[in-house]
Amino acid sequence: MTGFVIPDDVVQMVRTAGGAAGRAWLEAVPGIVADVAARWDLSLGPPFEGGCVAWVAPAERADGSRVVLKVSFVDVETRYEADALALWDGRGAARLLDTEPERGAMLLERLEPGTPLIDHPDLGEAVSIGCGVLRRLWRPLPAGHPFMLVRDLAMNWAAELPATWERLGRPFERSLLEQAVAWCAQLAGADELVLVNRDFHLGNVLAAEREPWLAIDPKPLAGERAFDTGHLVRSTLRERPDQARLDRLVEQLVGELDLDATRIRAWALVRSVEDALWGLDSGQTDVTWDLACARQMSRGTAAPGGP
Repeated sequence: MTGFVIPDDVVQMVRTAGGAAGRAWLEAVPGIVADVAARWDLSLGPPFEGGCVAWVAPAERADGSRVVLKVSFVDVETRYEADALALWDGRGAARLLDTEPERGAMLLERLEPGTPLIDHPDLGEAVSIGCGVLRRLWRPLPAGHPFMLVRDLAMNWAAELPATWERLGRPFERSLLEQAVAWCAQLAGADELVLVNRDFHLGNVLAAEREPWLAIDPKPLAGERAFDTGHLVRSTLRERPDQARLDRLVEQLVGELDLDATRIRAWALVRSVEDALWGLDSGQTDVTWDLACARQMSRGTAAPGGP
């Protein structure tokens, strides 16, 4: 495909995190896009900037309807995105119009104007709107669903984080690691099973016409509702994870979502430590923000069974 462009952020992330499979995907993407664009009779616009592991572009169908084409690097996080969107069927999320799952290709409803909720001028109101979207997305799961269990992910982290920490030269204090690992084991004991999303944050909720706000880009799992707040807390605090802002945010989430404050803080701690180690292991040199979040969560989150 002549003149085909993959955004730099996507190239860097897929090369770093995907290894040989990622490099092969980058080579294959132009052909995949050309094939599915022909199959779905699409006129493509230039790809959206940013993103992590997908080529995403606005498009028009032959009938003039405005859609989005998304072709993802298929891995453990993205493999069942289409299944989650199909289960939601447009309720709280962008609608899935068609898919070629073996190639990571999806034809999606275009959300316009597409303003991300994180840009809302009132952060408290934005969080409230985001909570309303989350409540709609927490759906019971059918028998035989394909989604990985949060409890399995937590137990994997409990086993893997210490080894990664050692291999990377003990890049931060042992106490922070041990607290996160202890919470992984504790959080894995939750019995609740609904459809959750490891990448829910206010930047992934967009203004739309069919409904005021809809979610995009799910990384679906099956587990407890509190799991979704871990990354939401981290991303909402952004560059200033101070104690007063954290306390207000957790209090709001408890009230809006009827969740336990300790589990909200614990998931945010675990996600921060895991993300810091993942970043370092992927070649990033600056995980200051992740560690600042982790340390802030640690101050207000005693180890399981502690005082």
